[in-house]
Amino acid sequence: MIEIKTRGQLEAMRASGLVVARALRNVVDAVKPGVSTWDLDEIAEQTIRDAGAIPSFKGYHGFPASICASVNEQIVHGIPSKKQVLAEGDLISIDCGAILDDWHGDSAVTVGVGELSPADHKLSEATRLSMLAGIEAAVPGGRLTDISFAIESSAIESGERDGIEYGIVADYGGHGIGSKMHMDPFLPNYGKPGKGPRLKVGMAIAIEPMLTLGTDDSQELEDGWTVITLDGTRAAHWEHSVAITEDGPWVLTAPEE
Repeated sequence: MIEIKTRGQLEAMRASGLVVARALRNVVDAVKPGVSTWDLDEIAEQTIRDAGAIPSFKGYHGFPASICASVNEQIVHGIPSKKQVLAEGDLISIDCGAILDDWHGDSAVTVGVGELSPADHKLSEATRLSMLAGIEAAVPGGRLTDISFAIESSAIESGERDGIEYGIVADYGGHGIGSKMHMDPFLPNYGKPGKGPRLKVGMAIAIEPMLTLGTDDSQELEDGWTVITLDGTRAAHWEHSVAITEDGPWVLTAPEE
């Protein structure tokens, strides 16, 4: 069963989403050479707890931290570490979740450490644009894979423009969100349109494409969490939690203007 939220419940999710947005902003502001991913995790947790919320990642199936910090070839679920010290030119994806009044928010951004290579900059931007395309397709009356198709089409279009064949990570995708962090439906980041559940007002979906500069294949490391590209190429990850409303998509984790 896909959870349908009332307007009031979506507003509660928006409050949680704003906590996530503030945490990500504070973490991104701290990204620079010499900073460890452990340092970034402490900033996120403090921001979340100061807001009266709970880091939803910490302890989730045993995950030990409040953010996922995935550097370079790491796609998702990178574990923050004092040993993972950022260097000039690194590419880091930061995924963050929070629970406020029993409702979840989940969002991710990819940023560079200092100056990025042109290819890495294009990769991150292509991933962000594919997320935005997916968000635009999250409208009542559509089908779930309309979002998938929009993400894939945007990634292909960016690749043609950039002269890079981006890999769309095959084994991971978006998900329903609300009273739990991961809920039905699972959202593939590619596929034909017009399939899957009908999109209804009150649904909330985390839309999160992951693109690479090479393969679409991934591998989980021995730590049981960190996922890397099979060919060692770099990856980017962007995510927003999005509600489907009568007025169109409502980005619950968008920063305050």
